[in-house]
Amino acid sequence: MRKNGPVPFLLTAALLAAPAAFSATPTEREQVLAALDPVFEKFMSDNHVPGVVYGVVADGRLVRVRSYGVQDTTAKTPVDADSVFRIASMSKQLVALAALKLRDEGKLELDAAAERYVPELAGLKYPTSDSPKIRVRDLLSHAGGFVTDDPWGDRHLAEPPDEFSRFVAAGVPMSRAPGTAYEYSNFGYALVGRVVTNRARVNYSKYVTDSLFAPLGMRATVYDIARVPRARLALGYRWEENEWRTEPMLGPGEYGAMGGVATSASDYAKYVAWVLAAWPARDGREDGILSRASVREISRPQNFATTIPSADSGGCARSVAYGFGIVTFHDCVLGVHFGHSGGLPGFGSNVLFLPDRGIGIFAFANRTYAPAAIAVRTAAMQLVRSEKFPVRAAPVSPAVRAMAAAALRIYEAGDVSGEAAALAENLLLDRSATLRNGELAELRRKIGACLSKQPPVADHALSATVIFDCERGTLKVTLLLAPTTKPSLQRLEFAPL
Repeated sequence: MRKNGPVPFLLTAALLAAPAAFSATPTEREQVLAALDPVFEKFMSDNHVPGVVYGVVADGRLVRVRSYGVQDTTAKTPVDADSVFRIASMSKQLVALAALKLRDEGKLELDAAAERYVPELAGLKYPTSDSPKIRVRDLLSHAGGFVTDDPWGDRHLAEPPDEFSRFVAAGVPMSRAPGTAYEYSNFGYALVGRVVTNRARVNYSKYVTDSLFAPLGMRATVYDIARVPRARLALGYRWEENEWRTEPMLGPGEYGAMGGVATSASDYAKYVAWVLAAWPARDGREDGILSRASVREISRPQNFATTIPSADSGGCARSVAYGFGIVTFHDCVLGVHFGHSGGLPGFGSNVLFLPDRGIGIFAFANRTYAPAAIAVRTAAMQLVRSEKFPVRAAPVSPAVRAMAAAALRIYEAGDVSGEAAALAENLLLDRSATLRNGELAELRRKIGACLSKQPPVADHALSATVIFDCERGTLKVTLLLAPTTKPSLQRLEFAPL
């Protein structure tokens, strides 16, 4: 069983600009990261996985990668960071990004009827007389009305373009009217691939390779599995009757848009770092691959949000909604996070992004539908609960700094009226000056004058918390600015800590 250390790679300008994710020492971080190894070792043994590799990206680089088991159960070639695995439906986000790039170039409208770009859809028989036409946006967000086709779609990965065209033109039965519910459709993403092909005027696989893989330096990442050197290829297996049996390795085809990408941990880490570098929104030069705003757009929930119970989230449920090739979640431990699983005959994978912390975690396995998502989420929970990978603070705006200074003057004077110019019109209507001044007097009796303040911690450009160290305690001040051109306070709260 072979393990590998961190693998460095060259960063693009966008990655070099990524904000720092850490406040802990390197040794503390390494200890937390090392504690993830048993999670993936257990995943491997519990699920009869021949080989697995996992990686953690933080602060714009691959900070940990470990591999276990073998690529090939006959040759016993050990998995390493350069072993190439199929990542199945994790491919969807890549063709979604390609669609957004075409949109940004003015070659594609997401709210246009898909039949404008895929003429074979023009004869589609809709299930009801009031069904709207399927939009490109519906295909990207699984709201097209097509039936869920796992695992049917997995066996069509190699379907050639002409056969796919005939299949679409012959008419495809629909489960519901478009835009009425979320229903996962591999066929829908094959149609996204055809949209990209027709608008880019080259096959979707070449467009994604040239516009995304190449500029990111992902030289080992391909749609055509035959291009992977045998020495690097992780073969796919299923566990059946207490033994591993080889699964067929389907070649490239139209359904590759939904699940055909093959990549290594070393390569995929570059992609994960690039996606994370789109957060937070900020000034500065773009990388020329795709705008940061468009990268962030894949994680924006599009429709039909729901909740699922999460026993590992401190008793709070997780909200779930689909974006563009990405599932977006929110819970009380991980906060906002997004990712996607991948499953094909022979493979199971998962990636999870925590954009506010600058962290990405992924795992690839070579066993049919191996549930890598469980291990990846467990690893994410461990990282967050360690408190060594904190949420990155938002920049403190000049307006917030000015209002924090006004808040201190109010506390020192014990009178809100002395800073009338800093108060939005609602502040004293919501609670009178007399009442506020009485509360300030009581606070000053308890904790005394404030001696120093800690740097403001901003939620965003118009909201922050400021901690003041006082004579007999600590004061917490919460600021929320009004939407006025001249900075003003619509909410100002003082509380002892």
